[in-house]
Amino acid sequence: MKIRMQSMPGNHSELLQAIEAVVGKAGILHGDALVGRSAGIWSGNSLQALALVRPRTTDEVSRVMRICHAAGQAVVPAGGMTGLAGGHDSTAADIVLSSERMNQIESIDTRARTMVVEAGVILQAVQQRAEQDGLMFALDLGARASCTIGGNIATNAGGVRVLRYGMMRDQLLGLEVVLADGSVVSSMFDVLKNNTGYDLRQMFVGSEGTLGIVTRAVLRLYEAPLAIETALLAVPTWDKVMELLRYFDAALPGALTAFEVLWRDFYELNTGPFSTLEPPLETEAPFYILMDVFISDIDQGRTKLESLLTTCLEQGEIVDGALAASESERQRFWQIRENFEPEQKKFDKIYGYDISLSLQAMPAYVELVRQQLTRRFADAELFSYGHIGDGNLHFSIYPGQARDRDAVDEIMYSPLQALNGSISAEHGIGLEKKAYLAYTRSEAEIELMRKTKRMMDPDNILNPGKLFDM
Repeated sequence: MKIRMQSMPGNHSELLQAIEAVVGKAGILHGDALVGRSAGIWSGNSLQALALVRPRTTDEVSRVMRICHAAGQAVVPAGGMTGLAGGHDSTAADIVLSSERMNQIESIDTRARTMVVEAGVILQAVQQRAEQDGLMFALDLGARASCTIGGNIATNAGGVRVLRYGMMRDQLLGLEVVLADGSVVSSMFDVLKNNTGYDLRQMFVGSEGTLGIVTRAVLRLYEAPLAIETALLAVPTWDKVMELLRYFDAALPGALTAFEVLWRDFYELNTGPFSTLEPPLETEAPFYILMDVFISDIDQGRTKLESLLTTCLEQGEIVDGALAASESERQRFWQIRENFEPEQKKFDKIYGYDISLSLQAMPAYVELVRQQLTRRFADAELFSYGHIGDGNLHFSIYPGQARDRDAVDEIMYSPLQALNGSISAEHGIGLEKKAYLAYTRSEAEIELMRKTKRMMDPDNILNPGKLFDM
């Protein structure tokens, strides 16, 4: 008969000693050693945990999980803590298991175009290592300098290149995971095609650490483009936005990589008095397109793009435009999209949202949300932008002095049911969205998720309370 240590205050010392025996003194922080540790770059709070455990190897993760499983101890996996849905939130009763010391790029195969990494490797480090050999890791997002590959997998991260390369699940060839009971499941294949029954690795992609802890991965790489051209366009109507997406995608087959749209409110905030950026385009257009084009022909690529933009301007498809003349100007264009300092300077509180729905439905949805929001809270403000090429809208919302998050959530999510949209395009569910999961998923789907969770983690110790309630 197996004797289980219960997760009770009287047994914490025994539990922590057992974990320290596995990871060493430097591998576990608790008590005063946790002072100053952040709960995430967006929260502004200090980390709450019984202990922060920092294993170095898959074997250490496995042994720690066996100890926690025997004790019935809740474990919250943590990567770069850049998530926006509360998926890594923890309490003072939780063990937080961080991948921060599992940060090695193990190997790169330039011929097969694959890379083997540990879960704690920072996304930007992967990108830079691939670039050294003329290759590219396609996933790219604003938190690249702090998010980890394990977190990207656990949340099925998206970013700005989904239009061409897909989300994180499309960049993943192989995976190694530690289950709730400490079992190690290794599916570290480095082949593109592996049609052998259930695709077990995909079970963990987007599971937000509720089914297993990612420890290692095999990533898919691509040839790096010879150059990247970035254009910023002012567009008079939403119909033109949709037409331009098809136009550039057809005229530049396989080269249109990012197609972002900024509503005027967002553009003006990020180029206005609270920003250090000057507006590249002065026109007061309702929409602004920011797009990246990968160039495979240095001699003709930019010339062709310039010709296409000139045609668009002459035909009234756009009212103004700018093609970045240098890498520094490219980065300034993208800072308009990725810089959140202006909203942090202007407002003392911002709620962030990411949803997905059809392109046709987007403008009416944005206006409906704006009307309902300002009708309910007169001092509220809404800023809209997103990865429109793949149907992903983002919102930054100043909720006004009422600070009624539940009411704002309902305003955001309730219209999506009739529009067949999703309450989360890429940020996941975590704690913040689980009350609204039924707006997107049927009860049969949610119950199947619960059955899967019960099968793989019957004691509900892996990131409990996230995604849905058991």
